[in-house]
Amino acid sequence: MNMIPSHKNKQYAKVATHKAAIINGAPSSNSASLDLKSFMEDLTKRTPGEIEFHQAVHEVMCDVIPYVNEHNKYKEANIIERLTEPDRSIMFRVNWEDDNGRIHTNRGYRVQFNNSIGPYKGGLRFHPTVNLSVLKFLGFEQIFKNSLTNLPLGAGKGGSDFNPQGRTDREIMRFCIAFMTELSKYIGNTVDIPAGDIGVGEREIGYLYGQYKKLVNGFEGSITGKGLEFGGSLIRKEATGYGCVYFMEEMLNNIGDSVRGKTCVVSGSGNVAQYAIEKINHLGGRVVTVSDSSGFIYDPEGIDNVKLGHIMSLKNIDRGRISEYSEKFKAQYFSNKTPWSVPCDLAFPCATQNEIYEFDAHELVKNGCKAVSEGANMPTNSDGIRVFQQNNVLFGPGKAANAGGVAVSGMEMSQNSQHSNWDKEHLDESLKGVIKDIHKKCYIFGTQSGKTNYLKGANIGGFKKVADAMVAYGIN
Repeated sequence: MNMIPSHKNKQYAKVATHKAAIINGAPSSNSASLDLKSFMEDLTKRTPGEIEFHQAVHEVMCDVIPYVNEHNKYKEANIIERLTEPDRSIMFRVNWEDDNGRIHTNRGYRVQFNNSIGPYKGGLRFHPTVNLSVLKFLGFEQIFKNSLTNLPLGAGKGGSDFNPQGRTDREIMRFCIAFMTELSKYIGNTVDIPAGDIGVGEREIGYLYGQYKKLVNGFEGSITGKGLEFGGSLIRKEATGYGCVYFMEEMLNNIGDSVRGKTCVVSGSGNVAQYAIEKINHLGGRVVTVSDSSGFIYDPEGIDNVKLGHIMSLKNIDRGRISEYSEKFKAQYFSNKTPWSVPCDLAFPCATQNEIYEFDAHELVKNGCKAVSEGANMPTNSDGIRVFQQNNVLFGPGKAANAGGVAVSGMEMSQNSQHSNWDKEHLDESLKGVIKDIHKKCYIFGTQSGKTNYLKGANIGGFKKVADAMVAYGIN
């Protein structure tokens, strides 16, 4: 098996190439080429250096600009320019003390992007790579994701460049208290409802919500992803991974196929990847890879539920590296490499943004991959997406395929407002229903001449609801 080389030494070259591609434009129709190019040139001038944000906007506008050109009400209301400017971007200083009494300073952010169809809703990410560009890209994607769920949720995203890795529980608690002391000024159950994301799990949500509750002197559903003991919802932690697999199953069912019997490659080993593997196993698929930032393991016998339990213990409790899996189960380990050249039927990128480039996509196609469902946010760059589409690989974009997390967050908000708890079976059926409806909307807006472009369907389907609300409000 020919494994692919690491991309780490090529990162800066790829970013530069991608920036040039964005400015030059790659429209989906000739009639929109001048509009797209002009729009992207203006956007990059107004937001210099925000590469991830530019990438996210470009991906959407390739489909939305031609649609707007066919519907004058959106053009006359200048919707696309308004839609790509956040309502507000908040940045603040976070001072905290480590266990040795040293004082540290980090940056905190909250991008409140659009609340046309509901209060701002989106996760908090604690990771050294967090900056304004990353959060604007995530917040912009959240607009379409939340719209596709049909729940009354606006879009926001936030976080900090704080790195929880290697920090003690007490240090993380002190950071979360300091972070929430400032963030609390801008959120509330009818204003902005944060949740977790990378680096912000149930532990961090507990610390954040504890401080928020103290500051507002009330118990309200202003944060989701809470523990079950204090207002959380069943299957919230499973929801993004489950939803990603449910979307894959919907795409396959639509062509008379299913996950059952398929060989699957999964990237990542965090929450999303873990529960994607669990659901793939439940549906009869066989997962042969899992990864982290150090590399990936290849287990041709399959990662069954016993092995998955070890991964969960390794990553959630011991905070270990995935290489330890290979030592226990005698699997192959590939340092500083990604799993995309492993032969497979289905691929589930569940790690982070921009993990599948053009080369990776070609490797997946060459090795038999027939469908991709994104568990992470924007894990495939524009060149990779083009390769999938040119080779008739079913492609479920993250804004549709990973909407399960925000869907169950919306259900947690409903439970909090009702002061009730829904059972697991009801929540899982509701999640399936949301994903089924998202697939249907993507299919309707993305099918032409018998061929379905799920990315186009997600972009236009998510855009229309928000844009119609913005038009209805007039100029505000």
